[in-house]
Amino acid sequence: MLPTARRIDALSGFVEEWLQRRFIKVMSVIDADGFRPNVGIIIANRSGQLLWARRVGQNAWQFPQGGIKAHETPEQALYRELEEEIGLTPEDVEILACTRGWLRYRLPRRMVRTHSRPVCIGQKQKWFLLKIRCRDSRICVDSTPKPEFDGWRWVSYWYPLGQVVPFKREVYRRALRELAPRVHRLANEEGPC
Repeated sequence: MLPTARRIDALSGFVEEWLQRRFIKVMSVIDADGFRPNVGIIIANRSGQLLWARRVGQNAWQFPQGGIKAHETPEQALYRELEEEIGLTPEDVEILACTRGWLRYRLPRRMVRTHSRPVCIGQKQKWFLLKIRCRDSRICVDSTPKPEFDGWRWVSYWYPLGQVVPFKREVYRRALRELAPRVHRLANEEGPC
């Protein structure tokens, strides 16, 4: 057994190394500009309507979205978030399109956690447009112990722009504008949903 001082040094070295690894993981999730990578999920039905979800206990509606973990690709995060927030699996949807680049929004000053390191000032998002391939009854917003949403509905394509919180509005506008041609083609396709 090591003498006490050596044990403390060994333990502190282990703790320091562990903290550095944890910090590096956090650093890889928040970029150098302070933006956290995230996926936005737009689910369309055959009529070109979009799934619009209500946040738990609030009258705030949004598209499903979620952070990309350090070890994930955007597509892996998409499927994880889809299952966690909406209860759908990869078999229930088809990816129709994705935004070409990252779309960013800044959080309002009151929402920035300045005591956290590194400081996250907003989100950078990769938006995916999905076609639902299953019945609406498969959608389940309360499939996890801590659900993000407590309700959902189908809305017209541009409806979310007038409803989403102001700080996300420009990102929604850009994502919807870029993905619109694919949704409009979807609404004109024939065949079963």
